[in-house]
Amino acid sequence: MPERPRLTPAIADVRRAVREALTGLPEDALVLVALSGGPDSLALAGATAFEAPRAGLRAGAVIVDHRLQEGSDAVAESAAVAARRLGLAPVLVRRVRVETEGGPEAAARAARYAALEEARASADATAILLGHTLDDQAETVLLGLARGSGPASLHGMPPVAGAFRRPLLGIRRSVTLAFCSDARLDPWTDPHNADPDYARVRARERVLPVLEAALGPGVAEALARTAELLREDDAALTTMAEELAEDLAEHEEAGLSLSVAALAGNPPALRHRLIRLAARLEFGVALTRGQTLEVARLVTDWHGQAGVDLPGFRAERRAGRLHLVSTRAGALTGHRPRHYH
Repeated sequence: MPERPRLTPAIADVRRAVREALTGLPEDALVLVALSGGPDSLALAGATAFEAPRAGLRAGAVIVDHRLQEGSDAVAESAAVAARRLGLAPVLVRRVRVETEGGPEAAARAARYAALEEARASADATAILLGHTLDDQAETVLLGLARGSGPASLHGMPPVAGAFRRPLLGIRRSVTLAFCSDARLDPWTDPHNADPDYARVRARERVLPVLEAALGPGVAEALARTAELLREDDAALTTMAEELAEDLAEHEEAGLSLSVAALAGNPPALRHRLIRLAARLEFGVALTRGQTLEVARLVTDWHGQAGVDLPGFRAERRAGRLHLVSTRAGALTGHRPRHYH
């Protein structure tokens, strides 16, 4: 184990955040830090190595080598060495193949999370800790605003999602850098984090500084706070929609129907969620905003018009009900369980 660093404000802040994230995990459970070697994940690793034993937990690390840059194997090995010096065990290295579908960022993310989940399962770990910071959260919300894709993207990254935990969502990137300096840790600088070809880098390097300059300090914190508030609202509305769907949905041959009167009696936010929920769970279709509004017009602005053709199903109004009917060959005939949770 390395010599214990003196307790500085940065070290105290990161350790406190990790301590809170570890609360409630079973005694002697194994947690793995997703370690890239960068300052955020290295600070997370250092704090976890300190806090986990004090919480009665075991702590290891998993390093994912995306093999997207020359020398990535050396970077992965350096991160593994750093993890072992911190006393983390086991230290797992996973090398992945990044496909091209969905763009480089999305493809790398998909490969990374698949590798992390495989490592978690193979090591029988209870949780994986991710090093996303408040700055990452702010960038995520800003990109969601630019896409106009609604609450699902604006509420950002959750602190806990299944086995994944993000202890540092309330910690600024400057604090993780200070942690590494104070703890005498040598972080790796990923050249991709300065590549303007990536939208996230442009948001970080160009957009957020302009907003801070024009509107004053605190923009990143405000965006992260907005994500937290929207996440709470989104969770409440989703629960309400699921409970309403249980009461309103009637399964029929190759689809389901919903009461027009009941849909019309709910505010647009719930009505639209009910429509999207039915499409996703019954037909596996994620409706766009425009498609959702077209279906909703059959409820709120109906003048006898024909139905709406959508990917895999058709929506039409008949006898006071909104019918969603599969258009796929060999569709099932109404024997699915009536369960929307």
